[in-house]
Amino acid sequence: MPAEHIKIPAHDVDSPDLRRVAKALADGAIVVFPTETVYGVCANASNADSLLRLRGLKQRDADKPFTVHIGRRESVDAFVPTMSPLAKRLVRKGWPGPMTLIFNVEDPTSARIYPQLSDAGAASIYGTSGVGVRCPANDVACALIDQSASPIVASSANAGGEQAPVNLDGMKPEFLDGVDFVVDTGETRYRKASTIVQLNGDGYRLLREGVVDERTIQRLARVGVLFVCTGNTCRSPIAEGLCRKALAARVGCRPDELAARGIAVQSAGTSAWPGAGAAPQSIEVCALRDADISAHRSQGLSDDLIQTSDYIFAMTRGHMNAICGVSPSAAGRVQLLDEEGDIADPIGGPTEQYEQVARQIERALARRLEEVIV
Repeated sequence: MPAEHIKIPAHDVDSPDLRRVAKALADGAIVVFPTETVYGVCANASNADSLLRLRGLKQRDADKPFTVHIGRRESVDAFVPTMSPLAKRLVRKGWPGPMTLIFNVEDPTSARIYPQLSDAGAASIYGTSGVGVRCPANDVACALIDQSASPIVASSANAGGEQAPVNLDGMKPEFLDGVDFVVDTGETRYRKASTIVQLNGDGYRLLREGVVDERTIQRLARVGVLFVCTGNTCRSPIAEGLCRKALAARVGCRPDELAARGIAVQSAGTSAWPGAGAAPQSIEVCALRDADISAHRSQGLSDDLIQTSDYIFAMTRGHMNAICGVSPSAAGRVQLLDEEGDIADPIGGPTEQYEQVARQIERALARRLEEVIV
């Protein structure tokens, strides 16, 4: 019987047809579905017959696992019992997105999903190098996976050695004869395969450069600390300078070598005029503490700065609200620098006022940097 072809608008996650396909997927159907990179073909990893069909379709040996696909990033916890800080950063910053992460899982039986799997299911997910997981940035794909409420494994919708398809025109009829449903949302966004990154403790190896290039992976992998005030000339530059000094001492390098160690310390302002220098008083109080911020130039708060930062410290509650207004997903990462209360703006005041602010920031940093893992 030929595959049922279902055309769905790119963002129609409430389509009755999509819900019907998701139920069929959970019951054992083989489904071709869109992602933002290429079209994939998937099966329920808890259904041994479906896995056998998928292996035959892909001409894949029984000892070679597929990539797990999840509908939301937090679902990775079911497949990966423990993650390194680096892995957590790449998951948070890179997903949903065109990046496959291979996690080292020494004991698959400790994974929360394991009891749901047959021997064939476990073999379809866990290999000698761990488990590969992908959270696609495609609304229909994520809804299909979530609505199936099943562990889903997938691969590109082509026979081994052939070009991965970016639309239905790129799929061979004989391949489609082996599937039950084809979910069609038109041409994929990137028309290119995902990037594959293998994680190994605190390091990683780029196995395949796809949509996401190596430079972007480096940026996502680094530890990002961001301080936010209003104009980015007084309080946040002081915090940035003192933080750089403290972290450099911790890892055993100079402050200007932090970037090479994968640590980015930055500051920004909710109403900053780009390119302004730090206030002379801020430079002075930092110099008294052997922290040089004379080269500082102000920058405005942006979604990119927020998304690439693992730790975000605001000077006031108003700044916290502003940060979440720019990027609501940052809510779980934004904290007051001083947990005891706001740090007042010294702008226009005498050096003594800046000194008071520096002392408050110094005390607050001593506590907050205990939370920063580098």
